[in-house]
Amino acid sequence: MIQSDKTSGDAVNHPKTVLLVDDDLDYRTAIRAQLVSAGFQVIDAESVSEAKARLEECRPDLAIVDLMLEESDGGFSLCYQIKKRDASLPVIMVSAVTSETGLDFDVTTREERSWIRADAWLAKPIRFEQLMAEIKKLLKD
Repeated sequence: MIQSDKTSGDAVNHPKTVLLVDDDLDYRTAIRAQLVSAGFQVIDAESVSEAKARLEECRPDLAIVDLMLEESDGGFSLCYQIKKRDASLPVIMVSAVTSETGLDFDVTTREERSWIRADAWLAKPIRFEQLMAEIKKLLKD
């Protein structure tokens, strides 16, 4: 992800930053490696409190948040807090809840987005190409 530096006219490497929040270390490690390989800077967190601390340190360009963190709905709470702090920050909610429980969530309607507070919903397991398509759509790359 290269952005043009408008002040000097030079193309400068400014990788987009992704906040990756998931309590599954193996999943975080795999997605982090793929995102870094795709040119992103990745800041990761394993809990809601750690994610909030990361958000105090910097403003990512996008967040990927797992639904089930310390609590079964921790991702919902974190998305709400992210959007309350910065409504323009795109959030992708990811979860295996559908395959584990049969419950199906979506963010295709305004009503669903109003309580889920995510801009996109992806069911795990996620193909990296599918994740990249959502990222590009939300970052408008």
